[in-house]
Amino acid sequence: MAWSEVFTDTYVVGFILLFFRFGALFMAVPIFSHKSIPMTVKSSMAFFFAIVFYSSMPPLNIPITIPSIILAILSELLFGLAIGIVLQLAFNAITFAGGQISFMMGFSMATAIDPQNGISMPIISQFLSFIALMILFAIDMHHWILLFVDESLSSIPLGGFLMTEDFFNYIMKATSNMFLIGFIIAFPIIALSWLADVIFGMLMKTMPQFNLLVIGFPIKIMVSFVVLIATISATMLILKGQMQEAFNALEMFF
Repeated sequence: MAWSEVFTDTYVVGFILLFFRFGALFMAVPIFSHKSIPMTVKSSMAFFFAIVFYSSMPPLNIPITIPSIILAILSELLFGLAIGIVLQLAFNAITFAGGQISFMMGFSMATAIDPQNGISMPIISQFLSFIALMILFAIDMHHWILLFVDESLSSIPLGGFLMTEDFFNYIMKATSNMFLIGFIIAFPIIALSWLADVIFGMLMKTMPQFNLLVIGFPIKIMVSFVVLIATISATMLILKGQMQEAFNALEMFF
């Protein structure tokens, strides 16, 4: 490619669309969309990777007009948002499980601002989400995303992404699966909490002087923490499998 061709309308518009493709991914994908990453850093990363992948960018196939460019930019933003939704649904199973665990442990009112999403979230959910982020880095999910973008350039032309029926069917399935997996992760603690409530109820019937608030709740919290520590490795293995399955499901866009 000659330097005179780099600054033609076709390649300039293609670079802009490539920048929006990376920018949308960094705004929606669980690893890159962390709220603690400043917006300037995300945009700088998108600009940098647009330069890196510029040489592998296929020729642009859209007319160079303002309406077509606007539609192409919206298509790229939609592409990044769709990928982010698919991966975020798999990641949210761990935060849903954390909410259920916090409720059973009596920590439902102990909330703080989650730096991942910028919203109030139970403490257990934050704890599990931080560990989940480390797991995603350990399995090189951030590298998978970059390789997926490189593969998408040859399969999905810039500005040519369209929603399909398969995507909406998968979102419905993944949403129901998110609640199911979250309940499976939280089930050991939920079951033991129910068992502890039954035992405490029997003790209060046989020993009216038994103070549930003073003795029962600390024991319930201690048992829940022991079970949480014992099952944390299995929980992360479940999350790893869900994220890999969600990433493999991205093939439906090709």
